[in-house]
Amino acid sequence: MSLLPASIALLRHARLAGGDLVDVVIEGDTIAEILPAGTAALPADASTVVDLDGYLLVTAAAEPHAHLDKTRSWDAIRPPMGDLELAIESWRAYAATMTVEDVAERARAQALTMLAKGTTAIRTHVDILLGDEPLRGVHALLQVRAELADLIDIEIVALPGPDIDSAAVEAALDAGVDVVGGAPHLAPEPLDDLRRLLEIAERRGLPVDLHTDESLDGAVTLGEYARIVATWSQNTSAGHCVRLGTLPAPERDGLVSAVVAAGIGVIANPITNLYLQGWGDDVATPRGLTAVRALVDAKARFAAGADNVRDPFNPLGRSDPFETAMLLVTAGHLTVDEAWTAVSDGAREVLALPTAGVTVGAAAELLAVRGASLPEVVAEASAERLVIHRGRLVARTTVATDVAVPTAHLTPTGAR
Repeated sequence: MSLLPASIALLRHARLAGGDLVDVVIEGDTIAEILPAGTAALPADASTVVDLDGYLLVTAAAEPHAHLDKTRSWDAIRPPMGDLELAIESWRAYAATMTVEDVAERARAQALTMLAKGTTAIRTHVDILLGDEPLRGVHALLQVRAELADLIDIEIVALPGPDIDSAAVEAALDAGVDVVGGAPHLAPEPLDDLRRLLEIAERRGLPVDLHTDESLDGAVTLGEYARIVATWSQNTSAGHCVRLGTLPAPERDGLVSAVVAAGIGVIANPITNLYLQGWGDDVATPRGLTAVRALVDAKARFAAGADNVRDPFNPLGRSDPFETAMLLVTAGHLTVDEAWTAVSDGAREVLALPTAGVTVGAAAELLAVRGASLPEVVAEASAERLVIHRGRLVARTTVATDVAVPTAHLTPTGAR
């Protein structure tokens, strides 16, 4: 059943993560009041009231690291498993055959699935391709962004490989891409590629979000990145940073301090890096994660994303922020509160989005999930959810469950 975006004036009987039961008054796209449950005056239009009895109300998720151009391509590609370089090769072979319409169809479906799960903002990388039409993915994501503009905020990052020339990067930015990206650690000369991409961003005054040091060993570019952008005013972030998690503690801590001082936001991508990294270590397999605990303890700008979903870089993924939060707890050893912050308020901070959530004056970007506490909803990830974007209800999922009555409760005739 289709749902038209509907303005919300009052959320009644919502439980907050701290345990309080409240009424939340919304004016336009902003939280206007937070009152004890049952005390807010009812608006004249009853259709603008939503009763959240039995739901937990939290800040809506923001996805800081997606690949909407690649999503849902696993079944078509059937790539070899567990190898980053082979994943890149298989993706490039497939990308040479895909059309703008193919990318747009998959990206649209993925974005709407993420919205239904509670994500109201997405930053997506898009490959700049080899060949005669390098911007096919760019044009597809620009199309999807325009189509879904009233439902979800989408920001696009140009992702050139080291063999993509700067003119193609500039063309993508001219076409409407928002952020300069790349993966300098994959280049034959990683620091040269890093400086090339940062020069483009500095000259154009644009934000930067680089794939950074995505391996258990090998190049470390994060320190040079931090040095170059230390005095910049535009937003900067680094995705993956797996190598940071494998450095000796003194070197790690010095690099974390440099990242914090430079204001670089670090984006962990647990599901994809846990999948891709460590296949060559069959004993005590290392975790493919950045230095999550050290970054959080150092008060770094920290976020976490789902990254790849059902493509050559990760065959799985539920498009659900609760999945990412759960992995941060089990593999990253964060608390439940820290983990949810990383996919919601922390992600919004790293993306330089306005403050949101259940706070007076904050943007009305909200997610209500069936459950009584944050640990419960992260653990169970109930599908019963309501999603509010810019003060409007944009997604609602309800679930009906029937469980057979135990036979011990039945009479011999089958009657109760």
